[in-house]
Amino acid sequence: MVKYISIALVMAGLSVLSASVQGEMQGDAKRGAQAAAVCIACHQADGGGKHIEGGESWPRLAGLNATYIAKQLHDFKSGNRSNASMEPFASMLNEQQIADVAAYYSQLPPTPGQGGEEVDEVLLQRGETIALHGDWSAYLVSCKSCHGPDNQGAGTVFPGIAGQHAGYIESQLQAWKGGTRNNDPQDLMGSVARRTSDEDVRAVAAWLANQPPAANQEELSQ
Repeated sequence: MVKYISIALVMAGLSVLSASVQGEMQGDAKRGAQAAAVCIACHQADGGGKHIEGGESWPRLAGLNATYIAKQLHDFKSGNRSNASMEPFASMLNEQQIADVAAYYSQLPPTPGQGGEEVDEVLLQRGETIALHGDWSAYLVSCKSCHGPDNQGAGTVFPGIAGQHAGYIESQLQAWKGGTRNNDPQDLMGSVARRTSDEDVRAVAAWLANQPPAANQEELSQ
């Protein structure tokens, strides 16, 4: 059964990754810097976002894949992803501006994650286990199975989550778990989140936040 679930998840991920993004609009990072002026209040001038312990956390966008960023903006604009703060800002951007903003943030150097510094070592070790190995006793696939080696991202679908803020990772896992976020392909994240306990959500979020982020390799190769 475990082998079957593992293969099914991998094949589902591969089918998504092989999907073509033909017709994708090319973004201009210089124009994107101007359009992103409205994003600074939450995502900061360096694109690093912000973690507020016990409050709302805004994600780091710097260094994420441009196609992934653009998809999230389109989802906010269309209502496929809900967030009271993001929806009006995304609606202000036209198609070209979305591509430009995505290109801009993808080319910024990633900044370190915040949060999880005070978590005890036992919880951090649990987070590391889930992120790198999973827990088949709970039918939890490892984070790196989809998010790539060292959880630095894989293609245009699975973003780098190493070095993302703990509060943001935790809030998104809880959103998938509670069904308030469902814009992931083939319910991959939703199915994992629903099997993850609240303590494990906190553990993996804290561990990932304390890992070094990596620059978007796709952008570096251009």
